[in-house]
Amino acid sequence: MTKGTLYLSYSEYLKDNYGEKVYKLPVKLNLTCPNRDNNISVGGCIFCNEKGGSFENLDISLTVKEQILRNKEYIGTKYKAKKFIVYFQNFSNTYMDFEKFKKIINECNLEDIVAIDISTRPDCIYDIQLDFLEEFKNETNIDIIFELGLQTANYRTLKTLNRGHGISEFVLACKKIKEKNFKICTHVIIGLPWDDELDVIETAKLISVLDNDEVKIHSLYIPKNTKLEKMYKNKEIELISLDKYVEYVVLFLRYLKKDIAIQRLVGRMPKEDSVFCNWGTSWWKIRDKIENTLEENNFQQGDLCNYLDGISII
Repeated sequence: MTKGTLYLSYSEYLKDNYGEKVYKLPVKLNLTCPNRDNNISVGGCIFCNEKGGSFENLDISLTVKEQILRNKEYIGTKYKAKKFIVYFQNFSNTYMDFEKFKKIINECNLEDIVAIDISTRPDCIYDIQLDFLEEFKNETNIDIIFELGLQTANYRTLKTLNRGHGISEFVLACKKIKEKNFKICTHVIIGLPWDDELDVIETAKLISVLDNDEVKIHSLYIPKNTKLEKMYKNKEIELISLDKYVEYVVLFLRYLKKDIAIQRLVGRMPKEDSVFCNWGTSWWKIRDKIENTLEENNFQQGDLCNYLDGISII
């Protein structure tokens, strides 16, 4: 736990697992998502634009190995880093031909790579890929992490977001991934216009009971050229205040298991790509408000996590 045992930070978690600081190497692939190509739906989630969640990647024409080596050289020199995680970030990184998937994973078998982080959807977890990744991990000793986009435990909100999946797909994905002893990082958006306090609590509880390892917390930023932008400009949605966001994140953390690492307390995106992001406030100021609220009230991650071993008195 960091800052007076407030919450388990991602940097502390990585140091505990790998003995020193570890840095991510973002890699961009030329792919899409079943929620965009008419397999499930078209247009994708209402908050997803054409970049598919990636903003800091190298040119897509570079091979996976080239992207890894270039980023490794830059980040390694700048931060004197010695250990790295390959991070496949944009769209759904398991939604591809199996032979292609094997090829890109094998390109990650490089010196100083300790883990591969694969971002994808809960309904894009395939047994054939999991079996291959299990063999790859056993042969290389490189950890496998899946980043799953859940956003909320409110299935009605998932429908409104046009996610194309429900809660059951997320539960099944976590079950399959954990059976292979891989790690899970779940993305959540705190303060969605259709969610309330109970949805925030239930999301934290769901992630905890499914034995997730990490979580990424986002506020709802609004990218340009999305359905969400149109809804925002047409005043079809009402965004929560910054103070309410801080309140909800604190509540989320209190119901979350203590051993789940917090990758971030608030997301961000470039100003030129968004019409609304973080109330026009720096991400680190929001982080400080959350940490100060925890500290001032003597709250900490997991102090309300009393539901894992039953709460009824026999």
